[in-house]
Formats: sequence, C-alpha cells, structure tokens
Amino acid sequence: MQEDSQHEALRLLRAQIDALDEQILGLISERGRLAQAVGHLKDGIIYKPEREAQVVARLQALNPGPLTPDALVAVFREIMSACRALEQQLSVAYLGPAGTFSEAATVKHFGHAVRGMPCDCIDEVFRSVERGEAHYGVVPVENSTEGAISRTLDLMLETRLNICGEVLLRVRQQLMRKLPTLTGIQVVYSHAQSLAQCHTWLTKHLPGVKTVPVSSNAEAARLAAEDPHAAALGSALAAERYDLRIIARDVEDDTHNTTRFLVMGRENVTASGRDKTSLVLSVHNRPGALLDVLAPLAERGIGLSKLESRPARNGAWEYVFYLDLDGHRDSAHIQAALADLGTRCAFLKVLGAYPRA
Repeated sequence: MQEDSQHEALRLLRAQIDALDEQILGLISERGRLAQAVGHLKDGIIYKPEREAQVVARLQALNPGPLTPDALVAVFREIMSACRALEQQLSVAYLGPAGTFSEAATVKHFGHAVRGMPCDCIDEVFRSVERGEAHYGVVPVENSTEGAISRTLDLMLETRLNICGEVLLRVRQQLMRKLPTLTGIQVVYSHAQSLAQCHTWLTKHLPGVKTVPVSSNAEAARLAAEDPHAAALGSALAAERYDLRIIARDVEDDTHNTTRFLVMGRENVTASGRDKTSLVLSVHNRPGALLDVLAPLAERGIGLSKLESRPARNGAWEYVFYLDLDGHRDSAHIQAALADLGTRCAFLKVLGAYPRA
C-alpha cells in the first residue's frame, strides 16, 4: 500500500513537471520571437554585452532558489545564445584545439550556439578578429597561480581591437580515460601546467604512474582516447569532445585556481552599470612619475583592481603599466581622470570598457 502511494505521488509530481515544461517551452519560443524582433531593430548588431550583463544581473537578484546563481546564469546564457543565433550565429576564435579551457571559457560566456574557431596561438586569435574572420576572440590574460599571460598583454598594446568582456573560469582538472576505473593506468598525459597543478593528487592516488607533458590538455585527451592504458587531465569539455569517461573529478591541488579571459572585439561597449575600464600607459623616466600618474584616480575615488608592469619594447629598463579601473570610461569622473592622465603620461591607450565578470 505504501509503495502504491509513493508511485502515485511520483506520478503527480512528474505530471506537474511535464505541465511546467510545456509552459517553459512556450515562453522560450515567445522569447525567441521577441529577440528576433529586437534583432531587426539593432542595425545588424547581434551581440550586446552590456545588455546581456544587465539581464544576468537582474535575474540573479530575483533568483528565489533552489538553483544556485551559477546554475541560473548557465541556463539563461544558453537561452540567450540560442535566441541570438536565430538572427545570426556568432563566430568566436579561441586558443585551441577543441577541448581546451579556452573553449570552456568561450562556451561559458557565449553559450553553445556559436561557431567556435580554434586557433593555434594567441596571435592568431587576435588576427582572426582583426581580419573579420571571427566576430570575437577569447584569450587568456592571467591565472591566479601562474600570473599574467605575457603574449596577450603584448598584443593588446598594438591591436586595434577593444576588450568587450571578461570571463572568470575556475580551472577544474578532471582525470579521464576510456575505461571507468583507475585500475590499469600506466601513463597520464596533460599540459605541463596541469600536471604541476595536480601533483599532490597524482602522487597520492597514482603513485609510480608515468606522467607525460604534451602541448595541450585537448591533445592529452586525444592520446588517452587512443590508448586504454592511458589517462588524461583536462576540462570536462575535453572529455565530452573525445568521448572519455571522467573517473576522478576536480583533482587540482588548489581549489581556487582561476583563469581570467578577455573577449576581444571590434566595437566599443556601452555601460552596463557594473563595469571595468582597462588601459595601458607608460610614464616619464623621473622619480615619482608612477605615483604622479595614479594621483588623478585617487583624487576622484576611482578603484584600481589591477596594476601590472611589462617591459616596453622601445628601450632597456623601460616599462608599460596595465591598469583595470572600476567603472566605465563614459562616466564623467573617469573621463576627467583619463584627460588628466593624458597630460601626465608619456603614452596612454584605453583598451576597452566592458561588463565586469
């Protein structure tokens, strides 16, 4: 009797879920039709980073649970991605091959309804967008444990592109192989950084197993797919791309390891209400020059979330400085600060203003 009662309760709950699914389907379809109508009024501009950031922030504020904020954002990112593709499918270049963390960052930011364009190097990501072969590019710029990605910083100094957005991706390392257990693993492939980030776990759970560094985690997954005695470390997306089983999840030693990616595009982005402005500058070679340059920011109460130095290419022991400011370049106080900075710097370039991740 109790079992019959449970079956009936389960049937009623499933019937309610089915009814809600039909309502959700109807609402998503209506949203798609409205998105198409909006697209016709936007003069060919399909992707509006500031608008999507506002939508996400509003929904997070309204979220009653039980879905977590991250889960809610993931659902609506895919809805927006699919609606965007009804008008035109965006092409997005990223550091390849398929299955890398760069592709995972691309999917996190744009959703699955885009045409991914894996590139061999960061330079090619920039060139693809500059030549108009891709609408946008996604490039890594810094890692919480490894520091800045020097090549990305150097290319931003010379490119005509603007930063249109940022992505923060928690680096979750998955151990994957063809077979479902740890038994019989003779070699683990991965990028050298990933092997280093999982050293403690590997030593504890796979003592004596050979580790082999390769060019990328995607390449590691490809090799593991060809050898039943091999395993690979990489993203869950790599396991999906190469049809591998994840046999141990989140095996990285540092659970806070995060990589920041930038979205590069050809247009400027208007304010979303929660933004960053990034710039690069150089100072005159005299005592106190950097402090003098930073003064206009402090005087106007502008927060500085990043200050990174890089050797300049125009002379020995000369440096350029990369700054991230809190706020959008179009706001009056940042405009005033930039005008003041321009009189104090030897060189100043605004790299972009964009929604904060």
